[in-house]
Amino acid sequence: MSLQPLLEAPWVIQLHAFSAIAAFILGVIQFSAPKGTLPHKTLGAVWIGLMSAVAASSIFIRPAFYPGLPVTQWFSPIHIFTVLTIFGLIGGVHHLAGGGAGLKRHKGPFMGIFIGGLIIAGALAFLPGRIMYKVAFGG
Repeated sequence: MSLQPLLEAPWVIQLHAFSAIAAFILGVIQFSAPKGTLPHKTLGAVWIGLMSAVAASSIFIRPAFYPGLPVTQWFSPIHIFTVLTIFGLIGGVHHLAGGGAGLKRHKGPFMGIFIGGLIIAGALAFLPGRIMYKVAFGG
């Protein structure tokens, strides 16, 4: 295991990966910690910021093998998680902003983002040929 492939990657990939790792760790803490407390609310706001950085940076990640690739060809099937994450963030924040009975509904979109955007998309980042595969397994 070596961080060298990630540290040599373009800055947008570094931002994406380190934000996702931090959001994953923070998400685990959020799910296991008491709800409704000031720390939960504060860490939740940080988590929303991290996931916003993950989603925004993913838009600018393009295949490294084709540096001159037109923007219309940057996107691959994994980018569906970008769209789902953005909609999940909007939905979750909408529930939070509404307050009252809707407050408890923020769990659904945020849990969906955690499972889809961090666990599933994160696992796909470890497929052969991808930077995180090189970080974990060399190559």
